[in-house]
Order: sequence, then structure tokens, then C-alpha cells
Amino acid sequence: MRFPWSLLNALKVPITPAIWNRFVRMLQQLGASEVGGKAKWLFVLLILFLFAINGLNVVNSYVNRDFMTAIENQDMGGFVHYALLFIFVMGVSTVVAVVYRYTEERLGLLWRKWLTERAIDRYLDERTYFRLHATGELPNPDQRISEDIRALTATTLSFTLMFLNASFTVVAFSGVLWTISPMLFVVAVAYSILGSLLTIYLGKPLVKLNYDQLDREANFRARLVHVRENAESVALLRREERLKARLRDRLNQLTANFQRIIEVNRNLGFFTTGYNYLIQIIPALLVAPLFIQGEAQFGVITQSAVAFGHLLGAFSLIVTQFQSISNYTAVVARLNALRDAMGQERREPAPQVEFCADCGSVAFEHLTLLSPRDGRVLIRDLSLSLPAGVNLLVRSTGEAAEKALFRATAALWAHGEGRILHPGHDVIFFLPERPYMPPGTLREVLLRPCQERWLPDWKILASLESLHLTPTLHKVGGLDIERNWSDLLSLGEQQRLSFARMLLAEPRFVFLDHPSRSLSECPVGELLNLLRQRGITYLTLGDAEDDPHFYDRLLEIAADGAWCLRPPTSDDDHDRLSPPATPGRRRTDWEKGSGSDSGRAED
Repeated sequence: MRFPWSLLNALKVPITPAIWNRFVRMLQQLGASEVGGKAKWLFVLLILFLFAINGLNVVNSYVNRDFMTAIENQDMGGFVHYALLFIFVMGVSTVVAVVYRYTEERLGLLWRKWLTERAIDRYLDERTYFRLHATGELPNPDQRISEDIRALTATTLSFTLMFLNASFTVVAFSGVLWTISPMLFVVAVAYSILGSLLTIYLGKPLVKLNYDQLDREANFRARLVHVRENAESVALLRREERLKARLRDRLNQLTANFQRIIEVNRNLGFFTTGYNYLIQIIPALLVAPLFIQGEAQFGVITQSAVAFGHLLGAFSLIVTQFQSISNYTAVVARLNALRDAMGQERREPAPQVEFCADCGSVAFEHLTLLSPRDGRVLIRDLSLSLPAGVNLLVRSTGEAAEKALFRATAALWAHGEGRILHPGHDVIFFLPERPYMPPGTLREVLLRPCQERWLPDWKILASLESLHLTPTLHKVGGLDIERNWSDLLSLGEQQRLSFARMLLAEPRFVFLDHPSRSLSECPVGELLNLLRQRGITYLTLGDAEDDPHFYDRLLEIAADGAWCLRPPTSDDDHDRLSPPATPGRRRTDWEKGSGSDSGRAED
């Protein structure tokens, strides 16, 4: 039995032999994994159950034949004997079938867990999730990891066992059917081939339609999740009508595609339903004349119907399972697209971020950053070095340049060139403008995983007290109570908790993204003083309202990407940012010399 790969030409992502080879390699990796031994034993057990089920089906066909013959001959003794034997065989078959199904589900769950863990690792490694989100090259990766992997493992195992069972059934019942009537065997083969070809012709559009339906369902669900996560903002801004229109648009797209699926299934159903009805009468049409002519017993009619049904079912898997096959091929194609997207290397020129554990500064060497939309220069040939203890305020005529510098330092900007050096992510902390409060307890929010085992509570409480968060601690019920932080805490409290997380991490450098926007100026000044007291160097993306007296140097970036670095002055408190006086860039004694540290100024 061969899988109908010709069905897949209509797919957006065709299933090619290369994809099939990749699929086989995945199975080999499963076998070689830490759960491979258990998976192999479960699969061997399933094969043994398949042999048992087919053997019991053959035995049952003969018991059923003799049972019906005993009825015809009015043989009460034979009737009771074969009735009891029939009950016994059916009881054994029931036990085997249930244990077989249980083993199949265990193996499917084992495979799903292993494959999902690998997908999660690849999705979160090297910030793949951020790249997919930023580029928008693949819709709904979350659904592909959760739902599509579940469907892939369960359906692949089901289809594999189904095709193996069909092969065993062909071997088991071909001889039975041939001994009854060679003509009946030929009719069964011809009928199944004709039915498969017509099913492929009528149902081929389902492959692409099911592929699209999965994305449309995910898009609709994503809009509903957006409403739930932003309920307060939606209510305050009275955005219900706009969101209602968008939800209806997604719903219309979903239902229109599903309507087309229903129509194709209707046309397919006309054929497959009639096909299955004819299966019930064909054996009787060919075998009943033999009984009438005295060339066969009455029970042979029943046996031929059972054998014909099993054999035709084995040959007609495409007819009976076409809708499942079309769903399955869509899932395989979507997961293949996910794998390609997660494994795709960046092709754009990107700044080279290097980590140096012994580096006592954050340095930029000939750094040029470009806009991903139009290629416009945001920062041009930035070269400077900031030693520990020298605090920097960054201002620009537009936020794009500041955001690009922030993300490039964190290795999240893929458009530009040059080098960025810093001591590494363990000792440099990036604090985004929008506070991030992951689900979990307050302890999990505040501490890195490696800190939870050894950092004492008194140190956590001291950091919270230094940021006036003791009332917040009492409000949430302590360090080990799980809460929905975005609903419970104000934006200012969330940002101050982010600062507490930063203080507990004890980095050497901190990169702050517009901290004054979520806090009043006084708490920001207190925070910066705390950082100075603890010897933490901070680099801040700031606004015109930020007090420059908390900084040692001011980096100004003009609209054309030109920049200058200078000490802040009292005039910076009131004057708005203006482009540098001279075009290009203005070097200062703080600029890093090319290829060496000779140009670094002392604090």
C-alpha cells in the first residue's frame, strides 16, 4: 500500500521526496533518543497485536460460516457449540483491540512529547521566536507547535498502523476469498482501484483547503486572545466596534473557506457513500448463485461478505480515509514550513556582536544600522567605547535610531554592519520600555532560574524595600503566590519590579529603554542613584525631559544617522535636541580608536 503523494501538488508547501526523507530521519532520531527504546518496544507490541487481530478475524470468519451453516441444517448441537465459540473469539478480540488502542495512544503521546520538546528548544534557541515574529514570515508558529505536532504524531501512527493492518488483511483474506470465488477476488481489486482514483479526483481540493483552514482558525483565535489580554484598554478606549469588525472579517474568511470544504465533502460523500453501500451487496450477487446451484453452503455467503469487506477495506483506504489524509498532508506541510523557518539562517547583513568576559566596557566599532523597511541609515559609522562607571544618555530626533541601537546591542537587529563588544548577557541587563511580567510567583518573576536555589529572602526583600515595593509585596500575598500580574499591578509597579529584578541580577552594565515613560521622574532618579551606589553602569535611551545631570556623557543622533558624543551641560535641561552642527560625525576624546583601546578616555 503506497501513500498517495500525488495528492499534494495543490499544497502551498509541496511534500517532496526531500521532505519524506527528512520525516524518515526524524523517526530514526526518535529511535536513537533517550525514549527510543521504549518507543521501539511499544511499536513491536503493536505489530504483534495487528497479527493477533487479523488472525482472530480470519478465525471469526470460519466460525461465523459454520454457525450460519448449523442454522441452515437445523443442527442445535452445532448451533450452541459455534455460538459459544463465536462469543469466546469475540471476547478475545475485544481484549486485544482495547489493549492495542491503549498501546497506540501511549506511543503517540511519547512521540508527541519528544517532538514537542525538540520544537520548543529550537523555537527558543538563538531567539528564533523573535526573528519569526519580527519578520512575519510564518503565521501562527504557536499553533503549529501545539496543535499540528499533536495531529502529526497521532495521525502518522494511526496511518502507519492502518497501512500495516491493510497489508496483513490482504495477505490473510486473499486466500479465503480466492477459495470461495476467484471472480470475487478480481472484482474486489478492480472495484477498490476504481474507487480510489475517483476519490482522488473528487477530493483533491481538500488538501489546500484544509491547509488554509488551519491558518484561518488560528487567526480568528488570535484575535479573540487579543481582546482578552487587552480587555481594560479596549474598554477604556471604546474600541469594541473596531474589534468587532475585525473579528467578523476573520470569521467570514474562516467560514467561507469551510463552506468550500463542506461543498467538496458533499460531492465526495455522494460517491463514497454509494461506494460503501455497494460493498454490502456485491458478495451476495456473486456467491448466492453458487448456493442456489448447490455448489456452496449457505454459510459461505456470510463468510464471503466478511472476507470481501475486510479485503476491500484494505484496498480502499484512500476512499475511506481521504478526508483524514487531506488534513494530515496539510499538517505535514505546515510543520515542514515551520522547520524550514526555524532553521533558516539570516541572509541580511547584520552587526557582529561579540562577547568578551574580560571586557570592561561596551564598545561599538564602525557600527551602521539600517531601517528594515526602506534601508534608510539610522546610525552611521558609530565608533566609541564606554568604560565601566561612565553613564550614557542617548537622544535622537526619532526613536528608530535609539531602538535600533538598543536591539543591536542585544543581538536582535539584523540590518546593518559593524561590531559590538560587551561582556556578555550574564553581566549586561536590558530593560525594555514595556515591563515583562511572566506567569508564575513573584519569586520567579524577580530571580533568574540559577538564583532561586541560593539567594536569601532578606536580599529580595531589601531590594523591594529600596524601590518602595513593600506594600506591593503585601498586596500580592508574598513571594510564592501565583498571580496574574498584568491585571493586579499598575504599570509603574510592574516597571519597578523589573528594576528590582535588575538589581538582584547584579549586572555590570544596564541598558534602559525610556524608563521615565512608565515612572515619574523622581523614581527614575532614585533608581539611577541606586545603580551608581552599586557600581552598575547604565546606558539610557531617553527623552528630552530626562535629566542629563544623572549622566556623564550624552550621545546625540541626528535624523541622517550622524552622531556626536559630548558631556551634558546645563543647557540640555531646556534645549530641544538638534542635529550636530557639522554634517557627518564629530569625534571626541571619548571615541574608541580603530582596532585598539588607545582612544579610550579615562573617567
